[in-house]
Amino acid sequence: MAFDKDAIIASLKDATILDLADLVSAIEEEFNVSAAAPVAAAGGAEGGAAEKTEFDVELTSAGTAKVKVIKAVREATGLGLKEAKDLVDNAPSIVKEGLDEAAANELKAALEETGAAVTVK
Repeated sequence: MAFDKDAIIASLKDATILDLADLVSAIEEEFNVSAAAPVAAAGGAEGGAAEKTEFDVELTSAGTAKVKVIKAVREATGLGLKEAKDLVDNAPSIVKEGLDEAAANELKAALEETGAAVTVK
């Protein structure tokens, strides 16, 4: 008996979802395997690698209320007026680096309230 993968694929295309679920269960039972184990292991490995703990807040555009954005940048960073103005004028630029997620989102919200466009990286 020859293995005909094309015939198997053709029959799988015509199968219903219930038929496919029964097939998976039968294969798991026959070969003593679990179809969910490889998926869970791959998902766990990806989740650990993607976990990020430090975020940078980048000002992408000052918008129309530039003075308000400069004031907000000064308040958030402690920079002088000239330094804050230069940072805003040279957007896109990093406002703060190495923040935790909550602080980065809080700073983003404060800058967006003034009309600035901000991204968290």
